Amino acid sequence: MKRLSAAWVTFFRKLLKAGQGRPVALAVLFGLSLLNLYSEWPGGIARPQFFDRFDDFVPDPFNSARQLLFDHYQRRFPRVPTSQPVLIVAIDDKTLAAVGQWPWPRNKLANLVDAIAAQKPLAIGLDIYMPEADQTSPDKVADNLPASAAELAAGLRALPSHETILADALRAAPSVLGAAAVDHAAFDTSTDLRSAPILVHGVDPINMVKRYNYVLASLPELQAAAHGQAMLNVALEQGTVRRIPLVLGLGEKLVPCMPIEMLRVVTQSAAVDVYADAAGMQSVGVADVQVPTQPDGDIWLHFASIRSTQLRYVSARDVLQGQVDPARFRNKLVLVGLTGTGLTDMRTTALGELVPGIEIQAQIIETIFEGRFLRRPVWLKWAESVFVLAFGLLIIWYIPHTDSRLAALVRAVPQATAMLGVVLNLLLLAACLLLFKFVGLLVDAASIFIILSAVTGCFFTTALLDTAQTLRDALRSRPTKRPAPEVPPPAQPVRQPEPPTAAIAKRQPTAPRDGADQLPR
Repeated sequence: MKRLSAAWVTFFRKLLKAGQGRPVALAVLFGLSLLNLYSEWPGGIARPQFFDRFDDFVPDPFNSARQLLFDHYQRRFPRVPTSQPVLIVAIDDKTLAAVGQWPWPRNKLANLVDAIAAQKPLAIGLDIYMPEADQTSPDKVADNLPASAAELAAGLRALPSHETILADALRAAPSVLGAAAVDHAAFDTSTDLRSAPILVHGVDPINMVKRYNYVLASLPELQAAAHGQAMLNVALEQGTVRRIPLVLGLGEKLVPCMPIEMLRVVTQSAAVDVYADAAGMQSVGVADVQVPTQPDGDIWLHFASIRSTQLRYVSARDVLQGQVDPARFRNKLVLVGLTGTGLTDMRTTALGELVPGIEIQAQIIETIFEGRFLRRPVWLKWAESVFVLAFGLLIIWYIPHTDSRLAALVRAVPQATAMLGVVLNLLLLAACLLLFKFVGLLVDAASIFIILSAVTGCFFTTALLDTAQTLRDALRSRPTKRPAPEVPPPAQPVRQPEPPTAAIAKRQPTAPRDGADQLPR
C-alpha cells in the first residue's frame, strides 16, 4: 500500500513539473473557464447540448460564489432612496384586531379600496388574489339556510353579492389585481389571465423568459372589473430574492409583473412594449419609460435597507378610519398587502433582511422611478471570459521563465506566487466595487479569482515541490561524520596521606639565618 501511494505521489510530482508546470496550468485554465461558462452561459450563442447532460450531477460552485459576491456588493453599497413614489397600505395586526381576521368578506375589502380611491392616488395595486367565491356573500349564506327560512333566503339573494360590491370598487378606482404563476394545476388555478397586450419589437422572446402553464388569479368577475392584471412572482435563488421578472410567459403569451402593469395603468397606455433580439430580451417599455432587462426578462434589483423605507407604510385601519393625511396619497402608487403576523409572505433580500413580499414590489417601482438599475449585460460575461483567458495565458507564459525576476522571486520565496495572486485579486475586487457603485455593473470577480488563483496555484505547487526536492538532495549529499569513540580521561594519581611528623615539620617556623632576627645593639 505504501509503495502504491509513493508511486502516485511520484506520478503527480512528475506531472506537475512536466513542461515547467505549463501543461497542467493550461488544463486548469481552460477546464475551469468552460465550467464557468456552463454555470452562466451568455446569450447570443446557442448553449452546447452536451451541457444539458451535466445539469443534474455537475456541481456549480461558480454560481454560488457569484451570488454571494453580488450580495456583498449590495451590502457594501445599498441603494439609498431619493424618492418615495410608493405608499403601502398594510393589513397589519392592529387592522386585523379592529376589522377581523383574514380573509375578510369582500365587501370589507371593497370599503378599503373605496377609502384609498377617495384620496386620488395614481394607481392601486392589490398584492392579493381571490380565486374562490366569498362564502360570506348573501347568496352563499342563503344557500345554507333551512327550508323554513325561505323568505329570508329570498331576501338575501336579492342583495348584491360581495364580489359585485368589490367589482364596483375596482372598476371605479385605477386598480390592478395580482396573480401568481405556478407550475402545476390545482382546483383553483386556470390557464389564462385577462391582461393587457404586450407588443414585441424584434424577436419573440416567449422561449427565453420563464414560462408557466397555470396561474392562481382572482375570479373572472373581478378580473373584468380591474383595470389591470399582473404577476407577483419573484425569482428565488438559494432562498434569496435577487432578480425579479418584469415579463413572464403564461402558456403562449407574455404577461407583465405588477410594477410594469401599474405604470401602464398610470400612463393609460394601451400596451406594454418588449424589445428583444436573438440574444433575448433587451428592455421593457411603458410610455416613455424603458427598463433594461436580462435576456430572460429579469432585472437585478438594487435593494434599499428596510430601515430606510419604513415611512411608506400606513395601517389599513387608519385608512378606514380616515386618520391618514390625504397628502400622503397624492401622486403616489399605492400597494395593498398583508403584513399581519402569520399572513405575510416574508422574503429574504440580497441585504440579508427579511421583508414582506409587498416591500419587494415597492422597491421595483422605486428603482424604475429613480432609473438606478443594476446591469449584467451579455457582453460583460464574454469580456470576463476573454480577460480570464488572456491573463491566465500571460501567467502561464511568464512565471516559468527562469530568467525573469518573478521566477527568481518564486524560487527564493515559494509563497511569493500566492502573495502576488492575493494582491492582484484584491485590486480586481476594488475595481469591481467601484464599477458597481458608480456604473451599476455586476462584474463576476469571484469566478475570475477562482480561476486565476487555481492557475497560479499550479506554479506555487511546482515551486514547493522544487524546494522540497532541493532540500532532500542537500540532505543526501551532505557527508556523514561518524562520532569519535569516547576516550576515558586519564586516571588521577591517588595522593597518599602524609605522616603526622611531616605535617608537624611543615608547620615549624624556619630558623633565622645570619642572626637576622637578633636585636640591634
